[in-house]
Amino acid sequence: MAITLVNPSGLPEIDAYRQVSIATGSKLVFIAGQVAWDAEGTTVGEGDLAAQVEQCYLNVGTALAAAGGSFDDVAKLTVYVVDWTPDKMPLFLEGVARAAAKLGGTPVPPGTLLGVAALDVPEHLVEIEATAVID
Repeated sequence: MAITLVNPSGLPEIDAYRQVSIATGSKLVFIAGQVAWDAEGTTVGEGDLAAQVEQCYLNVGTALAAAGGSFDDVAKLTVYVVDWTPDKMPLFLEGVARAAAKLGGTPVPPGTLLGVAALDVPEHLVEIEATAVID
């Protein structure tokens, strides 16, 4: 495996992700921000943050598989959420858990979650991009 995830001593241990990703692989994979579209380009879960988070993670998983990888190869995620407030965290984590159940494990690479005013279309509530390193 090209990625080792750690929570170093001296930094808080966060259940939702690891603080550091150490990459040793040879192939870099950059995945464009994935929104809650299905394969036909229809928005999944309009108005439902958890459903959209789930679909975004599943789309990232599909993109990783196309590159010969999985969430085990992800060095970093960047998540953009429209009108983010901390009270939305349970819905966000619900979506992650639902995706993890389908993907076979919880994706916990280092990540950054940013609140944004809007995304590409009004019905999209979340967008997730990934950087992966594959042996």
